[in-house]
Amino acid sequence: MISVDNAVELMMKTYLGLPARVTGLKITRKEFQEFSESFPKLLDALEKHASDKLDGIDLGEIEWYHRLRNELYHQGNGLTVERDKVEVYAELANVLFENLFGFRLVEPENSSAEMLGNFMASWVELEKSLMTLASLVYESGSKRPLLPLNATRLLHNLRIISRSEMEEIEHLRMIRNKVVHGEDDSKSLLTNDLIKKLRELTVELNKKAQNSRQ
Repeated sequence: MISVDNAVELMMKTYLGLPARVTGLKITRKEFQEFSESFPKLLDALEKHASDKLDGIDLGEIEWYHRLRNELYHQGNGLTVERDKVEVYAELANVLFENLFGFRLVEPENSSAEMLGNFMASWVELEKSLMTLASLVYESGSKRPLLPLNATRLLHNLRIISRSEMEEIEHLRMIRNKVVHGEDDSKSLLTNDLIKKLRELTVELNKKAQNSRQ
């Protein structure tokens, strides 16, 4: 858990510290020094400067795992953490790394981790397709960012997706949240059929987006 958390902190610092000609981000040296001082400030900086790199990532969940890591590190005294939580945090780190740098860092080493990796990767693709479709029809005078949950309901209200599609997406989101939050036996919900359903929904959303462009 400590190693994964250190890796997450390093990848955020590395990406935000890359030259502007590489990332297109305009971050001053002073600003970089300020937000490099703490993990929460790094999360804030990533949200501010690279929100488009957060598909499938909830920074609140990353911060939750970081706090759990701090409990282990500073208040150890024999305290440990379930293997499932380490695997989920590692997979979130994998997703974040791929979002930031464009390729996957490591591949799963066992069937359970592979199932988790396939599910998370499929969820990221679904969320990307959902947000792409929503962006084609969303208009906001306040220019507030549209969250994935709100995007699903917006698309249903506009009759772009059916009620059954909305309910299916929300059901899959509930499973995703249970897995990421490490709820008991949540990983037993992950099956090949579930991943197949995720991918089928993604294909349908992509078709709707294509039709909206025409």
